[in-house]
Amino acid sequence: MKTDDFDFYLPEELIAQTPLDKRDNSRMLVLDKESGNINHKHFSDIIDYLDSNDVLVLNDTKVIPARLYGVKEDTGAVIEILMLKDLGNNRWECLTKPAKRIKIDTVVKFSDKLSAKCVKMGEEGIREFELIYDGILYEILDELGEMPLPPYIHEKLEDKDRYQTVYAKNIGSAAAPTAGLHFTKDLLKRIEEKNVKILYVTLHVGLGTFRPVSVEDVTKHKMHSEFYQMSKEVASVLNKAKKEGKRIISVGTTSTRTLETIMSLYGEFKECCGNTEIFIYPGYEFKAIDALITNFHLPKSTLIMLVSALAGKENILNAYNEAVKEKYRFFSFGDSMFINNKK
Repeated sequence: MKTDDFDFYLPEELIAQTPLDKRDNSRMLVLDKESGNINHKHFSDIIDYLDSNDVLVLNDTKVIPARLYGVKEDTGAVIEILMLKDLGNNRWECLTKPAKRIKIDTVVKFSDKLSAKCVKMGEEGIREFELIYDGILYEILDELGEMPLPPYIHEKLEDKDRYQTVYAKNIGSAAAPTAGLHFTKDLLKRIEEKNVKILYVTLHVGLGTFRPVSVEDVTKHKMHSEFYQMSKEVASVLNKAKKEGKRIISVGTTSTRTLETIMSLYGEFKECCGNTEIFIYPGYEFKAIDALITNFHLPKSTLIMLVSALAGKENILNAYNEAVKEKYRFFSFGDSMFINNKK
């Protein structure tokens, strides 16, 4: 299986640069994963595809304003740091630019309140830093940091909250779980009123989202590990739903990776937390989810491989080509797709 097998033509003007005024006004391509049939809807129509036998699982991670610009204390060189993962004891795994300027014991100063000292070298721009700060870290980051928008977004984000889901709760992500950006509080309330069970898991999105697949052979790609967590209450409801044959609908590839990781490890859902490197591509047998709400992903990315595993590569590439033809908006601030498993 070649990485190039997951390529498709995407005109640059279809890459969404800003969010829509209203979250659930985005378009939604509904793909039947068995037949490959396609319908064109709007995201607010998702409610028509859900019923009281369904369980909807969302990722409640919250994005950190994790992009920081500082200067090397010794030379004054400008350094960009993207905070990826909290390692505990004020140590963070970070993506650094230009990484060649950062060695062990290099100190980068961001303000009088925050500095970072390199304590470990990694590959491909990764460095481990010890943060030195005065005050409450997340308050300092709110003041100094920028939202870590992906590199294909060139417009300034006017409202930081638009790169958060309306249910974001557990702080720790370097990127938003973008499939969830389409939900409004009102839409979630109406879904609950249909007696659809809404559950939350946590996966802190890290480097796996940013890192392209650079190997020719898909199976040789290694995912970066990301922290996940599931509560006892959520595990109990999901196990009951599985037993009763209810549909488990995942919102986003991050929720999917959390659910599939836990089922792969334990054969059931259970209260747990850990780090996952699960890489889902065609040939993978899904153990946890039945249907998926997602966005349109980058060519040759691990995310398009995941959705191809669920709906079939031919169905996905056909849907993507149809989305291009119909001028859907792509990527983080773009339109949505529902991979459905029943009419």
